[in-house]
Amino acid sequence: MSRILDINISAINYSNASHQIVDWGRAHESRYVCACNVHMIMEAHDHLSFRQILNNADLVTPDGMPLVWMMRIKGEPNQSRVYGPTLMLHILALAEKEKLPIGFLGSTDHVLTKLSINLKKKFLNLMINYCNSPSFGKLSETENNKIIEEITQSKIQILFVGLGCPKQEIWMAEHKGKIPAVMVGVGAAFDFHAGVKPQSPPFLQKLGLEWLFRLFHEPRRLWKRYLYNNPRFIILAIADLLGLYHPAKMK
Repeated sequence: MSRILDINISAINYSNASHQIVDWGRAHESRYVCACNVHMIMEAHDHLSFRQILNNADLVTPDGMPLVWMMRIKGEPNQSRVYGPTLMLHILALAEKEKLPIGFLGSTDHVLTKLSINLKKKFLNLMINYCNSPSFGKLSETENNKIIEEITQSKIQILFVGLGCPKQEIWMAEHKGKIPAVMVGVGAAFDFHAGVKPQSPPFLQKLGLEWLFRLFHEPRRLWKRYLYNNPRFIILAIADLLGLYHPAKMK
């Protein structure tokens, strides 16, 4: 475990993370997992409530290379990236082998249809028992109750949540104990695996430049996130490594 800008990040790899998640799913435990990157860290820096959500998660993986580099400096020299979209594939492979039914919550009907088709080609015996593309914006109590009922009836044991940060993490935290499955926040993984958005080449990912690739492809949507958060993170990360970081007064 490493603490980065006051967030606990698990020292874990793909194999350990996916096996732990599947073990929880097999036992029908209600838990939630966050794949943490710079954007998420900065949301937690700015908002105390979101920081508490991350620190209350059952597992927080180092999704971004900057976090991996910091973990290595802080005493985890062998730490590697545990990237949400790739972790999702590891979990699906185990779920197929263990015959655990899974589900998807988020994105659009079009994306979920393409996602299901692509994954069934890759994992022939995968049991996809639930797909739901809820309305954008804050979900109403009625819609949330309907989702809980549908998920319970579907008997899924792992739910992948692709509502985007911070909405997906907030939703998972609010539904721990209500959803009888392990909830895994995977961000843009639905779009990548559905083939509707390009994924950054591996060499850019290793260099920590995936954000630049995504910014190039979606400048209008992502420019503010990256140009506002990345410089602040660099300054705060240096302060953290020097032992000078103190959490800001937050909302």
